[in-house]
Amino acid sequence: KFAMVAPDVQIDDGKGTILISSEEGETEANNHRKLSDFGIRNGSRLQADDFLQDYTLLINVLHSEDLEKDVEFEVVGDTPERIGPKPSEPTSKNISNGSDDGAQPSTSTGNQQ
Repeated sequence: KFAMVAPDVQIDDGKGTILISSEEGETEANNHRKLSDFGIRNGSRLQADDFLQDYTLLINVLHSEDLEKDVEFEVVGDTPERIGPKPSEPTSKNISNGSDDGAQPSTSTGNQQ
């Protein structure tokens, strides 16, 4: 639903419990488990990060008995229409004196003593 490429999802409880990892095989044992197995209930929050696309979502889990038949979940809120890698930034910089801090070489022509 969120068009994430390589998501990492953790419970936003300060403990850092990882539910989904972008590292292959790291959280495959979680695939068959229910959210309730991790203590996630109405009002819990999840943090989903997609490093490849450079964005983070905070997900509030809200329990509802009013979903339509055969609907397991519903995403409510602002969701991006299209998410993709951010445009690449120009890589060429004007570097002077071997530094990119903007310092310019000295142009003094006077004799120094």
